[in-house]
Amino acid sequence: MSFNEIIGGVCAPKGFKASGIHCGIRKNRTKNDLALIYSEVPASSAAVYTTNLVKGAPLTVTKNNLASSGGIAQAVICNSGNANTCNANGVEIAQAMCELTGQALNIKPENVLVGSTGVIGQPLDIEPIKNGIPELVSKLTSDFSGSNLACEGIMTTDTVKKEVAVEFDLGGKSCKIGAIAKGSGMIHPNMATMLIFITTDAAISSEYLQAALSENVQDTFNMISIDGDTSTNDMTVILANGMASNAKITSRDENFEVFKSALKFISVKLCRMLAGDGEGATKLLECHVTGANDIPTAKTVAKSVICSSLFKAAMFGADANWGRVLCAIGYSGAKVDVTKIDVAFESEAGKIDVCKDGAGIDFSEEVAKNILLKPEINILISLNSGNNEATAWGCDLTYDYVKINGDYRT
Repeated sequence: MSFNEIIGGVCAPKGFKASGIHCGIRKNRTKNDLALIYSEVPASSAAVYTTNLVKGAPLTVTKNNLASSGGIAQAVICNSGNANTCNANGVEIAQAMCELTGQALNIKPENVLVGSTGVIGQPLDIEPIKNGIPELVSKLTSDFSGSNLACEGIMTTDTVKKEVAVEFDLGGKSCKIGAIAKGSGMIHPNMATMLIFITTDAAISSEYLQAALSENVQDTFNMISIDGDTSTNDMTVILANGMASNAKITSRDENFEVFKSALKFISVKLCRMLAGDGEGATKLLECHVTGANDIPTAKTVAKSVICSSLFKAAMFGADANWGRVLCAIGYSGAKVDVTKIDVAFESEAGKIDVCKDGAGIDFSEEVAKNILLKPEINILISLNSGNNEATAWGCDLTYDYVKINGDYRT
């Protein structure tokens, strides 16, 4: 199935506008700290959230709004610079953000979804947001610039903007999906990840949109790890306004599967962007496991390798220490036959086998180092026990990770 990648981000689908401004939450006036996404018409909506017991107030409000609106939303507002988490008045502030946005857009507050990202445990003043919303609304545009500004408005320690869009066919109608994301550290999701806002002009019911999103994250966003920390504010939201005029998806038919494939296409793109921009990272790591006796085993192995601090450090040093791969597989809890495992490293510089049947083999350390010096590294693991596979994404562990997080709050 082919998908045509296009520009536009969240503004690529019909009927969506976006904007971003600096309202004063951040001290640095060169960085946007408030973002808005708006659909010209009410949209079917769905979301997934962090499973951390400590949750940001915006997640509670977003979940309540979707429940009270029957899965219909028309706007998303999000601030950076403050997570609005562990605050006594956090829910009140998040609700106020929805109310103020609803008033400015002339829509119901329950049709507004809300997100926040930044430092945990610091009070969030509503005044800068209240004062900024009129400008935020006035700058809404369907141009790619709107998506750009919104993307900047949700960034924290990110070093690059993360935007993607794709065009595909549903029953003879051209449909589009666009997305923006933020995430650089505190990424080890379980059920959701980072902050990801997705728009589509495809027509699909809220029920099946939720099903598509929930299934999608299991093979994409849940397979990323930067540092082993599951954030308090992880949330993925999708809005589908139906303006592509395709026959509405209300069952698990062929069109539902096409939609899921398009959603996975953009999700994998974002996974690679997010993992490659891990805090302090110099390399994107992609671990592909094949030959597993079932999918859970493949996922467990891939994620364990990506999460290994020792292996991540070895990749930073371009050290072909394949023993750390075997070590991570061994403590993963997956039931595998260690004597059947093969491991290889691959990059644009080539591919080299480093382990066969669970044991070391002769290989050139010089060639291996040259392969591992590249910015994107593939770790290829074959369990040779079945026909199932999985992929996980991560990054190397560098000195800069500690520097960034050593004084993140101060």
